[in-house]
Amino acid sequence: MPEAPKNTLKPTADYNLELKNKKTLQFIEDVTSNADEVQKKVLEEILSRNAHVEYFQRHGLNGHTDRETFKTIMPVITYEDIQPYVDRIANGDTSPILSSHPISEFLTSSGTSGGERKLMPTIEEELGRRSLLYSLLMPVMSQFVPGLDKGKGMYFLFIKSEAKTPSGLVARPVLTSYYKSTHFKDRPYDPYTNYTSPNETILCPDSYQSMYSQMLCGLCQHKEVLRVGAVFASGFIRAIKFLEKHWRFLCNDIRTGTIDSQINDQSVREAVTKILKPDPKLADFIEAECSKDSWQGIITRLWPNTKYVDVIVTGTMSQYIPTLDYYTNGLPLVCTMYASSECYFGVNLNPLCKPSEVSYTLIPTMAYFEFLPVQRNNGVTSSISVPKTLNEKEQQELVDLVDVKLGQEYELVVTTYSGLYRYRVGDVLRVAGFKNNAPQFNFICRKNVVLCIDSDKTDEVELQNAVKNAVNHLLPFGATLAEYTSYADTTTIPGHYVLYWELSLNGNTPIPPSVFEDCCLTIEESLNSVYRQGRVCDKSIGPLEIKIVEPGTFDKLMDYAISLGASINQYKTPRCVKFAPIVELLNSRAVSSYFSPKCPKWFPGHKQWSNNN
Repeated sequence: MPEAPKNTLKPTADYNLELKNKKTLQFIEDVTSNADEVQKKVLEEILSRNAHVEYFQRHGLNGHTDRETFKTIMPVITYEDIQPYVDRIANGDTSPILSSHPISEFLTSSGTSGGERKLMPTIEEELGRRSLLYSLLMPVMSQFVPGLDKGKGMYFLFIKSEAKTPSGLVARPVLTSYYKSTHFKDRPYDPYTNYTSPNETILCPDSYQSMYSQMLCGLCQHKEVLRVGAVFASGFIRAIKFLEKHWRFLCNDIRTGTIDSQINDQSVREAVTKILKPDPKLADFIEAECSKDSWQGIITRLWPNTKYVDVIVTGTMSQYIPTLDYYTNGLPLVCTMYASSECYFGVNLNPLCKPSEVSYTLIPTMAYFEFLPVQRNNGVTSSISVPKTLNEKEQQELVDLVDVKLGQEYELVVTTYSGLYRYRVGDVLRVAGFKNNAPQFNFICRKNVVLCIDSDKTDEVELQNAVKNAVNHLLPFGATLAEYTSYADTTTIPGHYVLYWELSLNGNTPIPPSVFEDCCLTIEESLNSVYRQGRVCDKSIGPLEIKIVEPGTFDKLMDYAISLGASINQYKTPRCVKFAPIVELLNSRAVSSYFSPKCPKWFPGHKQWSNNN
C-alpha cells in the first residue's frame, strides 16, 4: 500500500521542499489511481488485526477478511447500536471489545445522542493517520499559490474543555486531542506549519487569553502573514469581532512592548514576550485602520500580504460567506479538508474553487468507505430521506468507493482502524467527479440537522421537545402555541437561535415579559450539551430569542409557499427557515421579542459521570 512521504525531523542543508511536495502529490496520484485495491487492503488489515474482538465474535465474522463476507454478516449501524460497548469501555472494561489495540481516549463528537456528545473510541496510531492527511494539504495548495513557504499562517486555533470517563480515559474534541499531541506540539520542521501563534497561546485553556495572545502575535507579525484562517468560518468571524472590541488594548501592548495584565498565564506571557517588542509605528498604523468608520476589508488592510482565508464554508457554514467577503475584500475562501471525530476523510484538490463548488477527494488509506444511496423528498423543505434503521434490502444497497455514480447523493458509512464498523457518519454527500478512480464529493448537509451556529447541531425532534417543555410556562395565562418555526441568525456575532411563535390567547391575563424569558431559558436548558457548551464556555452562541408574531402569520407563510409551487395538500410548516424572503416575512410580522436572561447549565463530560469528576 502506498505510504505518504515522511517529514524531515529538522531543516538540513539538503532539505528540498520541491521534492517533498512532489512525493506527496505522487502519493495522492498512487492511492487515487489504485483506489479499489487500496480499499480492499485497508479492509483486510482492519479485519485481520481485530479478528478476535468481541464485537466481531458476537456477529459471527469468524476471522473472515473479505469484503463479501463482511458485507453479508456485519450490520450497518448508528451510534445507538454501539453505545453499550462504548459505555463499557468508558466504565473501565479493558478487554478487546471493539479494537485489539487499547483505546487511548474518546473523541467527543459535535453530534449528540440523548443530549450528550457521542464518544468515538480512538487508538494512538490514529494521530499518525490524521497527521498524514494534514501533510497533504499544503503541497496541494502550493500548486495554486506559490511562495507560501516564505511567510507565516495566522490561524486562530483553540483547545476545548475535556473530561475523564469513570475509567480515567480522557474524552475531548478531536482537534483538542491533536493540538495536545506530540504530533502537533513537537511537529518536525516544515515551512508550511510556521504559524504566528506560539503553541502556548493555542494550548491556553482560557479562551479570552488564548484569543488575545494569538491576535497580538498575529498583529506583531502582520507583514509576514500570507494566509489566515480558523477551523470554521464562524470562528474566524469571532476573531474579527474580538479585534473590533479589543484593538485599543492590543495597540497599547504593541506601543509599549508589554502584555496586558489580564493575560496572567505565565507560559503564554513568556511565549508572547519573545515576539512582542515596542513598535509605536505599528501601533499607530493599527489604530488608524481600526478607527475608520468602515471595517470592510480589515483583513487585507491589516495583513496586506494575505493571499487567502482557510476556513470551512461548506454545509451550514456557507451562511457566513457574505460576512467573510466583507471583511476580507473578497479574498479566496479555501476549504482544504473534510474530517470528523469518527475519521479524517479527504482533501480538496482544487482549493481555489468557489465555495459552492468545493469537492473533497476521499483518501482511500484513511478508512474503508461505503455509501448508502439517499433520496430527496421534494416538498416545501427539500428534506433528505434516510431511514433510521435499514432492512436487509437497504443494507445490500451500499456501494463501494469506486462504484458511486456521478450526481447521486449518498450517506457516508465508514469502517475505521479504531473500532467503528459500517458506521453511519450522518453526512450526506453528492458525487461531483473523480480524481483518477477515487470519487470527489460535495458536502450537502448533516442528516436531520435544522439549526446550527457553530459546532452545535440541533435536529427537529430535539427542537420540538425543547419547545414542548417551554410552552408549559404559558398554561397559567390561558395561552397555547399555535405554530412555530426557527432560524439560525448569523447577522449577530455570535449568532443565535431565533424562534417565531404564533400564540392562541384564550385568557385575559397579559403574559409578563419574564415568562417569555423563562421560555427562552427552558428551551436552552432542554438543548444538547454541545449547544450549551457553546453558550456557557465557548461563547460561540448568543442568547436564544423568541419573537412573537401576529395571528395569521403562519397562514401567510403557507400562502407564500403555495405561490412558489408547494402543494396545499402536502404543505406542512417548516420547523426551520433559511430562505431570505420567508425570514423577512416573519420579521415584518413580529410584535415583540425576548431573549434568554442567562446562560443554561453546562459542565464538561456526561451527566452520568458528574459524580466521578
